[in-house]
Amino acid sequence: MIGTEAGTGAARSRLTVLSGPSGVGKSSVLAELRRQQPDVYFSVSVTTRTPRPGEVDGVHYHFVDHEKFQQMVADGEFLEHADFAGNRYGTPRRPVEEALASGRPALLEIELQGARQVREAMPQAQLVMLMPPSWEHLVDRLTGRGTEHPDVVERRLVIAREELAAEKEFDEVVVNADVKSAAADLLSLMVGPRISGVCE
Repeated sequence: MIGTEAGTGAARSRLTVLSGPSGVGKSSVLAELRRQQPDVYFSVSVTTRTPRPGEVDGVHYHFVDHEKFQQMVADGEFLEHADFAGNRYGTPRRPVEEALASGRPALLEIELQGARQVREAMPQAQLVMLMPPSWEHLVDRLTGRGTEHPDVVERRLVIAREELAAEKEFDEVVVNADVKSAAADLLSLMVGPRISGVCE
């Protein structure tokens, strides 16, 4: 369990943003992190994307139509929002703020555009990029899914190259060569001491 000892609250209430190219294994790493440390607050994004097989509304995403999403934007309900691969994604603001206020470390899994918006809105946030062991490994993951049209896969590969090129914008990098190790590395970044010069 994550404690609330005096002197550790700043690190424990850190907002961490995890980003990385499609197919890098973000969902698997987050599922393992949740198993290792259930006290972390995991933000559930809102999306206009159609659910994939096995995805549950309110657990993996809040699935809404474009009209509802636009209304949420107009009402200022998002900490960040972005368009990605023809769909819209956004992070509900209130649950994140409530988690941080209670002293829980919070984790957002969002795309590069959103990570940049969070950096602007909350400069103290820690940005972490999840990287594949190699480009070839990422290509194999994306082409092996079999859930999307080849044109969509090709577009995701183009976007992935752009995302990987933005590595220097991130505070830390975690390589997902092994899910358990990657989750442990991410957790240590979330609850460890603040990094001087990064999260001031």
